[in-house]
Amino acid sequence: MQDQNPADLLRDSLIGIEKESLRVNAEGSIAATPHPEGLGKALTHPQVTTDYSEAQLELITRPHSTIPSVLAELDDLHRWVYSNLDDELLWVTSMPCVLHGERSIPIADFGPSNAGMMKTVYRRGLGHRYGRIMQAISGVHFNFSLPEKFWQAFQLIEGDDSDPATFRTQGYMAMVRNLQRCGWLVPYLYGASPAVCESFLNGTSTTLEYFGNHTYY
Repeated sequence: MQDQNPADLLRDSLIGIEKESLRVNAEGSIAATPHPEGLGKALTHPQVTTDYSEAQLELITRPHSTIPSVLAELDDLHRWVYSNLDDELLWVTSMPCVLHGERSIPIADFGPSNAGMMKTVYRRGLGHRYGRIMQAISGVHFNFSLPEKFWQAFQLIEGDDSDPATFRTQGYMAMVRNLQRCGWLVPYLYGASPAVCESFLNGTSTTLEYFGNHTYY
């Protein structure tokens, strides 16, 4: 692939970001208010929806070819969301804000339609299986795709004559396996949320050490 200029083969790769954040009130507790009307319908809006909780916003960028452009759109989404939050804020860390037990976390409400009820019932099941508090952990999803010309060149070099779609799928699965094998290092070094609010533990025993001010680490 060196003969074909790897930079050209990768130039049209696409990236996208999905970022989850809890809405919190002025006291730093999870918001009990419904999804803000100014943000549109969570069920149908392509870029601003809710994840597990009604208070857990998910911001979704379009596919971009550069990191600066995807971050610029994410910044625009944040600014637009804040213009519709009134006195609420977005919690900035992955570990949740102050919680007041399982029932303080409202399950996302997608409305009475069949599609909306399916989403709500699914989340209700997650709450029974894992607990609502665990579902309140928020994160960032990084989406990535390689351009078609890369897969064509790679398949030619590999001498593979299988169906191109099958070859591409197998290639992505190989990438996922590499991420499972090596990808833990990046969040370990840069994505850790070492501090957790006492309310997240909800009275359960822990091996974490007490840091002070209702915080464990």
